[in-house]
Amino acid sequence: MKWINHQVVTGVIVYTVTEDLLFASFSMAGAIFPDKVEGNPRGGISFRKWRSRHRGWSHCPLIYLAFIGLLAKCQDASSLPGFFGSAAFLSLAETPIHLGIALGIGALLHIAEDSVCGKVPLLTPSRKVGIRLFTVGSITEYLFSLVVVLLCYAARTML
Repeated sequence: MKWINHQVVTGVIVYTVTEDLLFASFSMAGAIFPDKVEGNPRGGISFRKWRSRHRGWSHCPLIYLAFIGLLAKCQDASSLPGFFGSAAFLSLAETPIHLGIALGIGALLHIAEDSVCGKVPLLTPSRKVGIRLFTVGSITEYLFSLVVVLLCYAARTML
């Protein structure tokens, strides 16, 4: 997905769940992190070299799960987030540690979003899974993003 769609979809999903604008904003920053650390394909490296590294170790969900777990453990073992819906998750943006968790959640959502437009690592960078519902940058990608936004809006208004 394009970065703008990663940010919009992630921000809307996280805000729908948490109703916390700061947490959603940090998640949006985390939503571009896996691609950002790979470098710019139009920058100093060749496109072919960048493409060979794309969706490698930076898209491995275990790294971000471990990061989130470590931050949660540093905060307080009793406040480990039970993810979506738990009281601990809904109040995450109270400390800098929670904002770090928001970055990790944004990166995880990025990986999930990439898995619907190609393959991403599951447990190791060499073993990739996913489907290709659309091509990156296509009108279908933008329609997919719009549908996610509308579903979140519908979910929020029904609650």
